[in-house]
Amino acid sequence: MTNPDASVSPPRPRPALIYDGGCAFCRRWVARWQRITGDAVEYVASREATGRFPQIPRTAFDRSVWLVEPDGRTTEAAEAVFRALALSGRNRGWLWAYEHVPGFAGASNALYRFIAARRTSLDRFDRWLFPEASDPRHEYAITRAILLRALGVIYLIAFVSLWVQVDGLFGSRGIAPIRMTMEFARNQIDSWGPWGIGRCLHLPTLCWWNTSDSFLHALCGGGVAAACLVILGILPLPALIVLWVFYLSLVSVGQPFLGFQWDALLLESGLLAILVAPWSWRVKPGLLLGRRARPSRPSRIGVFLLRWLVFRLMFLSGLVKWIADNPPAWRDLTAMRYHYETQPLPTWTSWYAFQLPAWFQSCSTAGVLVIEGLIPFLFFFPRRARLFACAATAFLQILILATGNYGFFNLLALVLCIPLLDDDVFMRLRRRRKAVPNEPEPHGSAVGLWGRAIRGAVLLPVAVAIVVLSIVAGLIQIGQIQSVPAPLLRAYLTVLPFESINGYGLFQDMTTRRPEVIVEGSDDGTRWLEYAFKYKPGDVYRRPGFCTPHMPRLDWQLWFAALGLYDSRQADPWVWNFLERLREGDPAVLALMARNPFPDHPPKYVRIALYDYHFTTPAQRRATGAWWVRTRIDEPPVAVGPPGQ
Repeated sequence: MTNPDASVSPPRPRPALIYDGGCAFCRRWVARWQRITGDAVEYVASREATGRFPQIPRTAFDRSVWLVEPDGRTTEAAEAVFRALALSGRNRGWLWAYEHVPGFAGASNALYRFIAARRTSLDRFDRWLFPEASDPRHEYAITRAILLRALGVIYLIAFVSLWVQVDGLFGSRGIAPIRMTMEFARNQIDSWGPWGIGRCLHLPTLCWWNTSDSFLHALCGGGVAAACLVILGILPLPALIVLWVFYLSLVSVGQPFLGFQWDALLLESGLLAILVAPWSWRVKPGLLLGRRARPSRPSRIGVFLLRWLVFRLMFLSGLVKWIADNPPAWRDLTAMRYHYETQPLPTWTSWYAFQLPAWFQSCSTAGVLVIEGLIPFLFFFPRRARLFACAATAFLQILILATGNYGFFNLLALVLCIPLLDDDVFMRLRRRRKAVPNEPEPHGSAVGLWGRAIRGAVLLPVAVAIVVLSIVAGLIQIGQIQSVPAPLLRAYLTVLPFESINGYGLFQDMTTRRPEVIVEGSDDGTRWLEYAFKYKPGDVYRRPGFCTPHMPRLDWQLWFAALGLYDSRQADPWVWNFLERLREGDPAVLALMARNPFPDHPPKYVRIALYDYHFTTPAQRRATGAWWVRTRIDEPPVAVGPPGQ
C-alpha cells in the first residue's frame, strides 16, 4: 500500500534554516547566525534542500531564507530568522516584538525585502560594516573605549572650568545675566506645542524652566558627575546624553562667553559619541587594561562620522586661511610672524617663538597650510597613510598647545585623532600582539548581531543627513551660501540652534596688531588705578603664563573687545555691563580678576583705555626685564561713571 505522506519529508529532529548557498552575502550572515545558535538549528544550502523540502518551491530560496521546524511549520524572511534565534534559546526578544509590537513585523519584512533585493550591491558595504577578520588593524573596540573616556576627560575640563566662572559671567549678578537673556527670548520666540517645544527648538536649553544661580551650578555639577561616569566607563550612553544636553543648555544661554568654535566642536563630538556609544551598562576596557573580556565592536558608520568631523575641522581651517583676503598673510606666508604676538592669550614660549627668524616663520606658515589643507585627505586613505596623517595632525596640535592658551580645544582635537587609529596601535603600546578574539557579542547582550544590523540601518540615514548638512555648514563657512539649495538651507537652519553640525575655520583672518584693553578705576576722575587680569596681557613685566586646559572666558572675550574698539570705537553691550559691575564692586565679577585696586570700596569711575602691545626684543628684555612694550593709542578712554553721568 502506498503511503500518502511518502512525498513529504519526515519531521526533522531540529529546525532547518534554508538559504541561498550561491550568495556570498547570505553565507556570511548564516555563519554569523550559526555562531549564535550553535547546534540548535541546522543550516542547509538551497542546492541541497530541493529534494529534502519539496514543499518549498526552488525559486523561493532566491528571494528569502526559510525555516522548517520539526512540527512542519514553515516561515520565511525576517520571521524565519527571528524564530530560528528564538528556537535556539537565544535572543527571544526579537520574535516577541515581531509577534506583539504593532508595526514591527511590517517594518522588519520591509527591511528584509529591501536588503534581499540588493544583496550583491550591499555585499561590499556589509563586509566593511561588519568585518569578519580578527586582525586588530581592522578593529576599533579598544579605540572606542579610549575615545569615550578621553572625551569624558574633555567634558570634565569644560564643565569644571566653566563652573568656577559661571556666577561672574552670566549668573544673576554676572556680566551677562541669564535672566535677562531668557526674558528677551520669551518676548521674541513664539511658544507652540506641548511644554513650549517651539521655544526649545529655537533656543534649546533647560534654563527655560529655571534661571537661578543654583540651577546653573546644578548643570555644571551634573556635567561633572556625568563626565566621571564616562571616564569610568559606567552607563556611557545615558551619561553622554546628559553631557550633551547640559552643555548645550549652557552654551545656548552663555553668549557671548560660550560662542567659541571649540564649544560647538565639543557639542558635535558629544553628539557623535552618543551615536557610537555601546548599548550596555559599561564600556569594557578589553585588552587596554590587560583583561581578557572583549569589548563590543563599534559601528563603522560611527567611526566614519568621527573621521569626517576631524577632516572638516582641519580642512576647513586650512581652506579659510587660503582664501582669506584681510590681510592675505596666509597666502604670502607671513602669518606666523604675527601669530605668536597677536594671539588672544600668549605664553612665555610665544615670546621665544616670536624671535625665530623670518625664514622659519614662513616655513611654519607653509607647514600649517599643508597639514590643515592637504593632510586631512589622508584620513580616508589606507592604514599607513592614515596613521601618518594622524601623527602630522597631532604634531600640529601639540605645537599649538606649547605656544598658546586655547583652553580644551587642542586637547579635544587630539582626542578626535583617536578614531584614526585602530586596536593594533594600542595593542602595540601594551606590547601585546595577540589579536582580539573573533567572537560574537555575549549571549543575552542587549545588542546582539541582529541588533547591530538594526542599529546600522537606523544610523545610516542619520549619517547621510549629518554629512549633507555638514557640507552645507562648510559652504556657509567659506562664504558660498548662494550655492546651497533652498531646501537644504532650511534644513540646516532648523538644526543650527543645536550647534552640533557646524562649519569650522580657525584664524581665518590673521591680526597684525595687538590692541589691548586696559581697565582702570578712579575715585576722583584724576588718579586712575589699573585692574589686573589673571591671564591676559597687562603688566609688561609679568611673564605670560599657561592656563590650559582652563578657559578664562572673560580674558578671551576682551581680546575680541579690543579689536572691536580699535576698528570701530564700538563696544559690545556686555562691555558696558562689565564696567558697571566693577563700579558696583560685584564680588562674582571681581573674582574673575587677578587684582582689585579698590579692596575697601568700589571706585566712583571706571574706564577702559586701548594700548598697542608688542613683544620686546631680546636686547630690550635683557635690559629691562619686560616681556612687552606698550604704547597708548591716541583715543579718549571709554568711561562709566555714577548714574546720570
